Order: sequence, then C-alpha cells, then structure tokens
Amino acid sequence: MAKHPRIRQQNIAVFGEAGSGKTVLVSSFYGPTQEGSFKNDLWDLVANKLGQGVRLYQDYLEMRDNARAPIQTRFANTTYDFSVKLKAGESDEEEKRPFDELRLAWHDYPGEWFTDDPSSEEEALRRIDTFKTLLSSDVALLLVDGQKLLDHRGEEEKYLKSLFHNIRHGLAQLNGPLLGEDGPLIEFPRIWILSLSKADLFPDWDVNTFRDLVILKAAGDIELLHAEIAKMIVTPDALSIGEDFMLLSSAKFELKADSAEPVEIDLKQRIGLDLILPIASLLPMERRVLWEKKMELPRKVVDSLADGADVIAAAFTGESFAVIEKFLRKIAKSNVKTEFMVKALPVLVSAITVVGPKLKEMNAEARAKHQYLRAMLTQFKIDLDQAVTENVLRKQK
Repeated sequence: MAKHPRIRQQNIAVFGEAGSGKTVLVSSFYGPTQEGSFKNDLWDLVANKLGQGVRLYQDYLEMRDNARAPIQTRFANTTYDFSVKLKAGESDEEEKRPFDELRLAWHDYPGEWFTDDPSSEEEALRRIDTFKTLLSSDVALLLVDGQKLLDHRGEEEKYLKSLFHNIRHGLAQLNGPLLGEDGPLIEFPRIWILSLSKADLFPDWDVNTFRDLVILKAAGDIELLHAEIAKMIVTPDALSIGEDFMLLSSAKFELKADSAEPVEIDLKQRIGLDLILPIASLLPMERRVLWEKKMELPRKVVDSLADGADVIAAAFTGESFAVIEKFLRKIAKSNVKTEFMVKALPVLVSAITVVGPKLKEMNAEARAKHQYLRAMLTQFKIDLDQAVTENVLRKQK
C-alpha cells in the first residue's frame, strides 16, 4: 500500500428523538467487528479516535455479557469516525486502485434538540454549528422508534405526527441561520431513509408493512417535512423523503415481565446494520444516476451529490480511473452536460445496474485476483440487492 494511503470519505447523518436507539445502533454496528471471532477477508473496521472506539466496544460488551444497554446520551452531538481498511493485496493491483481506505463519518444529532428549546444563546449556536458538520452527508437515517409505535398501537398517527412535526420544527428553526445571506444550500442530505429502529419488536413485519403503516398514518406530515427541507436547498426536485425505508435492530432484547429492563440481549440477531456501509457508499451514486436521467441538475449540485461517485464507480467496474479523471478535469472546465451524459454517466450506470449472476461473477473474480477494493464494493452491491429481496430495505424506484 502507498506510504500515504488514498482516502475516500463517506458521511451519514442519523436523526431521531431521544430514546430512539441511536447510541445502541452505533455500538452494535462497531462492536462485532472487534470481537476475536470476527472474520472478514476483505477489510477491517477501525475507530479513528481510540477513546471513542474503546467506549463503543465497552458498550457492546456490556450488552453482550451483562444485558445492560448503553446509558442514553443527552444533548451529546457526536461524530463517530471509522476507517474501513482494506487487506493488503498484490502490489500492482494496489497501485491501480483509485483509493486505499474508505472512511465513514457517522453524525449523531441529539434527539433533544428536536423537542427542547435552546437553553442559551450558546446552545443555539452549537446546534447550528453541529448541523453544519453533517451537511456533507448524502444520506440521512430518520429513526422511527419501534417502542413508541407499540406504545401507540391502534393510534400510531399520534406518535408519527409528533415525530415528523418535531423534526420539521427543528429544521425550520435552523433555516435562517444555515441559509444566511447565501440563500438555499447546495450541499445537504438529499436521501432521507425512514428507518424503523427496534425492528425486533415486530418479528412479523417486513419493510413494506412498515412503509404502509407510515404512509397510511402520516403521509401528509411527510409531505410537510419534504416541503420544509425543499425550502432549504438548491434544486429541491433532487430530494427523496418518504420513498426509502428500512428496518433496523441492534439486537433481540428479552425484557423483564414487569419493566423495560432487559434480561438478555442477543446481539447476533441484528437487522439492517450491515447495510450502513453499503448505503453510505453506493446509494448516493445510484440516486445521482436516477436523478440525472430524470432532470437537469446544475453542475454545482452534481458535484456535491454523491461526491466521488466517479471514483467509486471506477473501483467498482475496474475501469481505469486515470482515464476517467482526465476526462472529468476536461468537462470541469467546459461544463458541458451533454458530454458528461455521453461519457461519464455510463460508467456510473454500469456500476449500479449490474445484478444477479454477473455481479456475483465480478465479486468472485475480484476476490480471486486479490482486488480487495473492487471485491468490497461489489459485495456491498450484493448486500443491498439481497436486502431489497428480503424486504429489509425499500429504495426509490
């Protein structure tokens, strides 16, 4: 590997009210990869901040060994920084690949900030600064708390309307400070996945059951949230809310009969967490192609949407990135969209449309040739396709 590894960073923002399970999710995402029994022949997951990694693994061990869930973090805005470090491969292949390390910034936005007013001017400014740090995320997960759905069984609309209202109100308060004198934002999370957290509470549900409930009970509230965000961004047509859904569960929790305290936490029964890296890496590229086909996107929006999609597509398909990079530098000067559509877009299309046996063949070939980056990305695509087939994930069509 190069002395100074080439790095590709992806960002994902996680929103949810207090108690919706954000801290448990990130602990359960990271923890299993640190166990001695964990095996992955393509990559290792590393926490870039040592203390942060130790705390996450400790929380995971407390759940695994003591059936003790992490203490709820209140008013803590945290960005978890992870690196997906590829296994060492053949030196020639390493030199050819467009990047050596994939980084994931997981932005956890405090749930209390959607329900409680700022206690001071300082806190109000901190909320604005915190939100600015996650603007580079293409994808946002909006958690729908499964426990609260159970608590409102038969009248789920009460909880859902409250949730979407609080998120919308919180964003409306940030609108003015974020936009300032420059007007609507170019860079902003444009893919909002409505995610059922604590999905283990609904063993008979698939993602379509969840979607149907949300649409039935709160379609108008989703439209209002969409309208609020649309006011904040350039090209609001390139925005997806209420079209992508997924199931998420950190573990299977067995609770005491007379309380919400767990007596056993089975961390092997996770749902959806293995999709975080594939979603952050590939879903923005898929959506960029879909939107480019449907509408005329300003060049500045294309450049911010799925930033680095060309790099990932080159790694995925095995195309020479040097050739693609030379072409992209050329059109960056000319800003000719037609040329981009003719030459660059097919590279992205070829990456997102390959499925089934051909995709598995590409993955097997990459593994056999020790092309670990290509093997990882094709495996991500396999995982996404399988999640759709198994009704864990539903994507915009």
